[in-house]
Amino acid sequence: MTSTSLAPGAIASAFVADAIGDAADVSGFGTDVDATLEWCREAAAGAPHVGQGRTNQVWELLAATAARDVSAARMLEPHLDALSILAQAGVESPAGSTWGVFAAEAAGLRLEAREGTRGWTLHGTKPWCSLAANLTHALVTASLESGERGLFAVELRTDGVRPHPGPWVARGMPDVVSAPVDFDDVPAVAVGPAGWYLSRPGFAWGGMSVAACWWGAAVGLAEPLRAAATSERADQVALVHLGRVDAALWGARAVLAEAAALVDAAPGAGGDRLLAERVRAVVADAAGLTLTETDAALGPTPLVADLAHARRAADLHLYLRQHHALRDSARIGRELAARAGA
Repeated sequence: MTSTSLAPGAIASAFVADAIGDAADVSGFGTDVDATLEWCREAAAGAPHVGQGRTNQVWELLAATAARDVSAARMLEPHLDALSILAQAGVESPAGSTWGVFAAEAAGLRLEAREGTRGWTLHGTKPWCSLAANLTHALVTASLESGERGLFAVELRTDGVRPHPGPWVARGMPDVVSAPVDFDDVPAVAVGPAGWYLSRPGFAWGGMSVAACWWGAAVGLAEPLRAAATSERADQVALVHLGRVDAALWGARAVLAEAAALVDAAPGAGGDRLLAERVRAVVADAAGLTLTETDAALGPTPLVADLAHARRAADLHLYLRQHHALRDSARIGRELAARAGA
């Protein structure tokens, strides 16, 4: 199947190969959260930032990680994203820290940032805070008195931070708990001015980094199709499954490669958000096709008898729900319609 390099036929970057080689030595990679986060911290130390001329290598690292273990990639991606955001803002990350990015909103839950004599403090509840009980730090969006949203760096292992244990009944990524967190008068450091998180150059980059994870996960999931298509029992239908998946993943790889080149050529360009929506749509379709074709080609056996395959399928299925399907497609159409009418 397609390799996790964005360059056709190329060998993965040396630092990517080293990082994935180190992952093989981590007992419980992807399931032991603390051990995997320590690997994430070490892998990120040698990684470039998106938009600095080596975006393809960042996405290769994410894809190769997801091909090995989807949950591990789900831990690595926000850590890399947070480090990139901090670098953009000129804020240094503390030594030994592991990061999340908590920017989701939900009805009935609100997190407020208040500025007082002690500086900024956070009050309220933030939803969908992945691994808050395991990480040391997070970048958190919070509502300001002005009505805008601000971005804040917060230490999670401090008084007033109370991660919820759930609800989290997921069969995919069961160890990557994403639950609300209560913040009660928690000190925080403003990162950029009000509204900067959403308006900054590169806001859309994180969404394409997630797509790189989807792609790598799909490449890993599809690997058994080659064996099935070359076995003595293979028929024409097995070749069809293999061919359809290979073509879809090859197309998604080409889209990611072009997007990486565009990001590096003009970081912060106004088309980044449309580019990100297009990339995510193409990769999500390819990954969804891979799930469907792999199930049809291989039947139930690997889903009930092969732990690694079953985990990968369940993890990818859940991870893809970060794509909002028709709603995200509508955003592409809305943007194109607005440009046509301008």
